Amino acid sequence: MPNLQHLHRHWLYAWNGLHHTPPPGLYEQLLQAYSEPQRHYHTLQHLDECLQLQSDSAHLAQRPAEIAMALWFHDAVYDVRAHNNEARSADWAVKALQAAGMSAEVQARVHALIMATEHTAAALVGDAALLVDIDLAILGATPARFAEYERQIRQEYAWVPADVFVEKRRAVLQSFIARQKIYNTALFKHQLEASACTNLKNSLKRDC
Repeated sequence: MPNLQHLHRHWLYAWNGLHHTPPPGLYEQLLQAYSEPQRHYHTLQHLDECLQLQSDSAHLAQRPAEIAMALWFHDAVYDVRAHNNEARSADWAVKALQAAGMSAEVQARVHALIMATEHTAAALVGDAALLVDIDLAILGATPARFAEYERQIRQEYAWVPADVFVEKRRAVLQSFIARQKIYNTALFKHQLEASACTNLKNSLKRDC
C-alpha cells in the first residue's frame, strides 16, 4: 500500500520545483484516477515507486520537477481496452498546467515526456531517457516484485483469453530483450539491466 504522505510530499516537490500552485482538487482527482477498479498494476503503488526513483535520480535530470510532473500524469488515464492512454494522459497534463498558468514551453516538454512512455523508441536521451528508465524499472525489480507485477498485469487483462494473452505478452517481453539495451541511462543500466534480462528470460521460459 503506497504511503499517501510520501505521495503528497512528491506532489508538493513537483509543483514547488515548477514555481506554480496546482489547480484546486487536482491532487485528489489523480489519486482517484490511479485507484480505479480496473487497475492492478497501473496504480498508486506504481506511481509511488516511480516517484521514489525520480527522487533518487533527480541529480541526473535537467528539469527534475518536469519529470516528476510527467510521472504524476503518465498513467492518469488508463483504459485497458484503449490504445491512446498516453495521449489522453498527456492532454490532461497540458490542461492542468494551462490552468496553473504554466508556460507553453513547460506544457510541451511535459507532454513529450508522457508520450515517451509509449515505449516505442528504443533510444532516448536526456530527461526522456531518465523518465522511461524509471517507468521500466519494474522489469529489473526483485524476483518477488516482478512476479507480483506479472500477476497484476494479467489481472488488468483478465478479459483476454489465456492463449491470446500469452502470445501478446511474449511479444512485448521479447521486444525488450531484443533491444541493444533496456535502459538508456548509465545509472539504471548498471543497477537493473542484468536483473531485467534475467526476469524477462525467466518469464518467457515459464510461458513456453
